[in-house]
Amino acid sequence: MSNDRRVVVTGLGVVSSLGIGWQEWWKNIMAGKSGISRITVFDSSVYDRHLAGEVKKFKAMDFVKDKSILNMGRASQLAVAACKLALADAEFKIRKSRITKAGIIIGTTMGEPQVMEEFDAKMIPKGRYQMDSTSAMTYSPTTISANVAKSLKFNGPNIMISNACAAGNYAVGLAYDYIRTGRMDFMLAGGSDAFSRIAFSGFARLYAIAPEKCQPFDKNRQGMIPGEGSAMLFLESLESALRRKATIYAEVKGYGLSCDAKHMTHPDVGGVQKAIRKAMDRAGVNPKQIDYISAHGTGTKENDRAECLAFRKVFGRHLDNIPVSSIKSMLGHTMGAAAAFESVACCLALVKNEVPPTINFSEKDSECNIDCVPSKGRKHINRVVLNNSQAFGGNNASLILVRLLNAQ
Repeated sequence: MSNDRRVVVTGLGVVSSLGIGWQEWWKNIMAGKSGISRITVFDSSVYDRHLAGEVKKFKAMDFVKDKSILNMGRASQLAVAACKLALADAEFKIRKSRITKAGIIIGTTMGEPQVMEEFDAKMIPKGRYQMDSTSAMTYSPTTISANVAKSLKFNGPNIMISNACAAGNYAVGLAYDYIRTGRMDFMLAGGSDAFSRIAFSGFARLYAIAPEKCQPFDKNRQGMIPGEGSAMLFLESLESALRRKATIYAEVKGYGLSCDAKHMTHPDVGGVQKAIRKAMDRAGVNPKQIDYISAHGTGTKENDRAECLAFRKVFGRHLDNIPVSSIKSMLGHTMGAAAAFESVACCLALVKNEVPPTINFSEKDSECNIDCVPSKGRKHINRVVLNNSQAFGGNNASLILVRLLNAQ
């Protein structure tokens, strides 16, 4: 069994508040458009915050004609759609003889919370406290990858990763390992989370939600804004991609993980930089080779300060030459899908030699001493990019993606 196969990304699928399909999404991202709008999923009048990154033009039946998709939770519907888009983008049709050599790994934070919310809204007022078996089975986070596997007829590994807001990077990293070691030939990896009252309430109680806009790295930032969506990447070996004459967006060179467990909600600088250093070491790159950083960049005081300090400790003076941005300023924080969206952005940054912006950035913070790309995207030659992600509990995951220069 091979342990050194090169792994590439050949398909991208996006379902977001800024568009469905990566082409529309990237156009809006580079233009610095906002996908944040007034909440419609539930009545937010009891809160003092009313904005979110909802996906409002999504219709599940546009992707699966079988009405069974309507029985799935929303996170599953988003995931199925994003996976189908990624497969179509890769121009890949799985053969029956290879069906067990294709797997699915999806990250999530909340799973299918809207199932529980619907139960609470309909049953509790009637004095009914026992959930029916169908709803109970739909609620479990594992149903997301199971529903994708059923819809696509994938019989390989079927894994859900619940490492909160870093889960998308964890998923891509594990998928990379499956292909690199020869255990799998093809993998779909990414993240999916549906906007929910449960998540909104939780972040509201933490006083982490911004009142009007998300402003990562800005001196006047006041917090994050919750969002939803799904982003998926189709990965395969370089040999397979060349044989299929597939479009190659990027090569996955390595990833790094750390779990410092120092604080439940506040990131630890040491843990963040440990994940970044691990990723670069395993990818065989040094700090001076990094051309762009896709930051976790939530817009909270604690996250942005710690993340920028970690960048400075890892990259030193070279950080002054590296453009940094956070697309959460436009999408909102899509939870378990966030790092997956950012992985897609990194792939497109490599292909198109441009980097996305951080909107709402107007006043530099001395504690966030970075080259933050403001307002609109910037042309920039990219060969090696870093996707950094962090999660509650000190779960950190960094991913290195590179432009394919040598296909031998």
